[in-house]
Amino acid sequence: MADTTLSTSPPSRKLFRRRAGGTGWTFLALMVAAVVSVPVLVVAGNVFAPAPEIWGHLVETVLPRYLLNTLYLSLGVGTGVLVIGVGTAWLVTMCQFPGRRVFEWALLIPFAVPAYVIAYTYTGLLDFAGPLQTGLRDVFGWESRADYWFPEIRSLAGAVIMMALVLYPYVYLLARAAFVEQSVCALEVSRTLGCGPWRCFWSVALPLARPSIVAGLALALMETLNDLGTVQFFAVDTFTTGIYRTWLGLGEPTAAAQLSAILMIFVFALIALERSSRGGAGFHQATQTYRPLPQFVLRGRRALLAVTACAAPIVLGFLLPALALVKWAVETREWIDASFFRLAWHSLLLAGLTAALAVALAVVLAYGQRLHRSWLSAAAARVASMGYAVPGAVIAVGVMLPFAWIDNQVDAWMRAHLGISTGLLLSGTLAALVFAYLVRFFAIATNTVESGLARVTPSMDGAARTLGVGPGATLRRVHLPMIRASLLTAGMLVFVDVMKELPATLIIRPFNFDTLATRVYEFAVDEQLQEASSASLAILLVGIIPVILLSRAVTRARPGSAADQPGRM
Repeated sequence: MADTTLSTSPPSRKLFRRRAGGTGWTFLALMVAAVVSVPVLVVAGNVFAPAPEIWGHLVETVLPRYLLNTLYLSLGVGTGVLVIGVGTAWLVTMCQFPGRRVFEWALLIPFAVPAYVIAYTYTGLLDFAGPLQTGLRDVFGWESRADYWFPEIRSLAGAVIMMALVLYPYVYLLARAAFVEQSVCALEVSRTLGCGPWRCFWSVALPLARPSIVAGLALALMETLNDLGTVQFFAVDTFTTGIYRTWLGLGEPTAAAQLSAILMIFVFALIALERSSRGGAGFHQATQTYRPLPQFVLRGRRALLAVTACAAPIVLGFLLPALALVKWAVETREWIDASFFRLAWHSLLLAGLTAALAVALAVVLAYGQRLHRSWLSAAAARVASMGYAVPGAVIAVGVMLPFAWIDNQVDAWMRAHLGISTGLLLSGTLAALVFAYLVRFFAIATNTVESGLARVTPSMDGAARTLGVGPGATLRRVHLPMIRASLLTAGMLVFVDVMKELPATLIIRPFNFDTLATRVYEFAVDEQLQEASSASLAILLVGIIPVILLSRAVTRARPGSAADQPGRM
């Protein structure tokens, strides 16, 4: 009995330590979620704060225009991304036509182009002084706008087209992934019932892919509501421009927070509407049989239409703007300016620091949830991911308000007790800016890390525990090496999004601290579009690598594919 007692005592102590460690990781995960959710909760808490005078002014002057323009912009962009994204995803997944394999990954490239960059580029190309209208006047002898009609690029319709050209990859990516993962049996049954390609698409494939398509649409609309550079440059007043003007122009942070809260209601209403529209309907495969998808062979005019439909978004959303930026950069020789390298360093520093922090905190949150699954940890993860559903201008307001309060409290205490002023310790600093980025893009890192950890079988944790390894050592020695690819992907995606982020950067950045995104914005505001070419080109090039990697991941994702078959190379 003595031997038995001695042999069972150490494991009991180890079990206690493991539980304590697991509780510690869960506590850390809850703390991360609480800190990251503060800006969103601050904005929501300002809904009922009194600001009668400024609200009366806003309601009488601009608020109706904000509402209508935001609604029209969302409807237009939503329609555009659905048509382009779903249509091209179906063509490259289910049809055979020349160039299909190239279009599979090339259709994602416009994802690397920020909406404000393509807006500035097309304005330079299509404006009255641009090369197109100048060429038309030279050819036909026109002298002024009174002699001919040309569509106005700086308009609500122009903003819709610009955003649809760069945001459709959200829908394309998720729709294609859904089509790729569909079981061939359901499609074969529809063919035996006499359904042609289009009937098969509308009746079977589209309903099964609906959740993924709507998720992509929601992401595209969130980015639409987040945009500041395009709508401000095109003189389209939306809630985002209103928040920026109310905060910086009128100096009314409370009213800006209340406008932000209304914009948050827009975003969450979109999510709630989609979920309620599904009701109790199920959208899942009834079979687990996966074979190569049937390919509809397109020839002649149909093949030409398919090539045109797939090539047009790539040419208009990437090739044409990229060629224009290269031409302008060569003409202005902007890249040799020393200030460009300073701005590039600022952007790389912010993006790299945010990406590293986001991945590290995402690991804490995801691992804490893995160790102790409960409704509390699940709710914490959901709350921490709210930031991606909130525009950057809203996040900026939510960060600045508590940081300013902390600065004022610290300064008042130091004045009262030590007779010195501390000034701004947090507001308008790099720490505030990085925190805003972290809140905005934390969901990207969390979702990617969680998906990586989900692929690690729980038996790995059990094996580590039987060897007396605690939760921290298990994470360091077992999980992190196995999910290295997911960690790199999460960091890369956050890095690219931070490089492109404009609204939060404009509101929070320290004085005289510019980035590539703010340089593009400032040159565009001053109508110096060609001078913004090198910074725009740098932002564009940074985003291409993640886009290609995403496309390759989707191609390999189908169950039953060659890469997924045992014994096949």
